[in-house]
Amino acid sequence: MSGVDALLEKINGLKNSHVKKLVDARIEEFKQNSGKTSREIFKELCFCILTANFKAEKSIEIQRKIGDCFLTLPISQLTKELKTLGHRYPERRAQYIVEARKYADSLKDIISRFKDASLLREWLVKNIRGIGFKEASHFLRNIGYFDLAIVDFHIINILSKYGLVNRPKTMTRSKYLEIESILRKIANRLNISLAELDLFLWYLETGKVLK
Repeated sequence: MSGVDALLEKINGLKNSHVKKLVDARIEEFKQNSGKTSREIFKELCFCILTANFKAEKSIEIQRKIGDCFLTLPISQLTKELKTLGHRYPERRAQYIVEARKYADSLKDIISRFKDASLLREWLVKNIRGIGFKEASHFLRNIGYFDLAIVDFHIINILSKYGLVNRPKTMTRSKYLEIESILRKIANRLNISLAELDLFLWYLETGKVLK
């Protein structure tokens, strides 16, 4: 059995288990996020800024505790809060979040201008410091865009394990898009979205279905 066939078999097994309900619930949550206000969506962007080179689970906890204060705290106080809550890079992340506030009230309008999610991702990467392809894809998935891949080390680990990619030393734009193309082919064979595939792969690697 080839590596891709073995991975497909694993995911098909998850699709026929209790994990499918967990994935479906997350997807429904993301769909609901698409209808939220610009400021609520901005807080989701802040969460994704926090996740860069940091644990998603811990970032969820920090997002929950800081909440609306992402929109209001001065940079010094936000830095202090992130440090107290255990973020690895409190100063830099606070700086990125405060800089991004200029889009807090217009983010939803900006998003609505883009018909193509990949072009919207490019805009986010270009205009919001602290947001790369992974973080932009994560943010867009969490607000209802399901045809972009979140290529993080968990995903790389699984694809490498099944012989589908060589672990890259650095994640360039072209390498990201190359791996996304591989994931899209897998998703198509499973007849699921890239968003669903990401959640199943995350479960394979971590035993959890997070946002």
